Amino acid sequence: MTEETILVLGARGKTGRRVAARLKDRGLSVRAGSRTTGTRFEWADRDTWGPALRGAGAVYIVPMNESVDQDVVTDFTGAAVAAGVRRLVLLSARGVDGQPLREQESAERAVREAGAQWTILRPAWFNQNFSEDFLLPPLIEGELALPAGEGREAFVDVADIADVAVAALTGDGHAGRTYELTGPEPLSFREAVRLIAAASGREIRYTPLEAPEFKGLLEAQEVPDPLIDLLTRLLVGLANGTGDRVTDDVRRALGREARPFAEYVKEAAAAGAWTSPS
Repeated sequence: MTEETILVLGARGKTGRRVAARLKDRGLSVRAGSRTTGTRFEWADRDTWGPALRGAGAVYIVPMNESVDQDVVTDFTGAAVAAGVRRLVLLSARGVDGQPLREQESAERAVREAGAQWTILRPAWFNQNFSEDFLLPPLIEGELALPAGEGREAFVDVADIADVAVAALTGDGHAGRTYELTGPEPLSFREAVRLIAAASGREIRYTPLEAPEFKGLLEAQEVPDPLIDLLTRLLVGLANGTGDRVTDDVRRALGREARPFAEYVKEAAAAGAWTSPS
């Protein structure tokens, strides 16, 4: 399996680029698929599927853009198996009680029923959302305002997700497994922001918002409606206690403990993640 090409979709994303880098570091044949760099791949353009899959023995599948019908994964996994792919690893997302986020249910089903070895990763919220994604700009401005109340989430480090993905793509013992990947402890956004502020030496505060106010802020930023609805639903869910659940699945997959949030914050702050714009 490891002598064949491994196709990594979403290779410019938070997990995809780390998965691709780790595979390359091992000297493996990696094909980085994305819309703009490497091997061109688009879910909505099926003409890009064949060239991306040619010669691949394993595929890392990442979540699609919210504007693309998730059911297209069924067709893609069928095309992948027909092209000779024998191992599929899906980056899904966890919902309530560790079950899949409802937007990922059809993708999970497609991977399980494709006829290849499969592994499904259901991570909690990424640590790196604070330093590489939509939570970063408000933190730099000094205030993170969300409708999450004092609810907690077991934030997981993207490095841990990438390590589990690489293990599943290249090693034995992961086929037919669903890993719910979390960090070692649940934290509220207030606690997370306090750690970030202390590590960065800046004054940053967390402000709980009501859902309508949060939606209004995103609408003013011209965020697409489907993404507004998804983020609001997830954050309100955290306020109601959906993120407290902690698992040992990182240890089960890798034989080591998950990375603590405080360790991630220390490293990101040292790299200047939350440097003040002034």
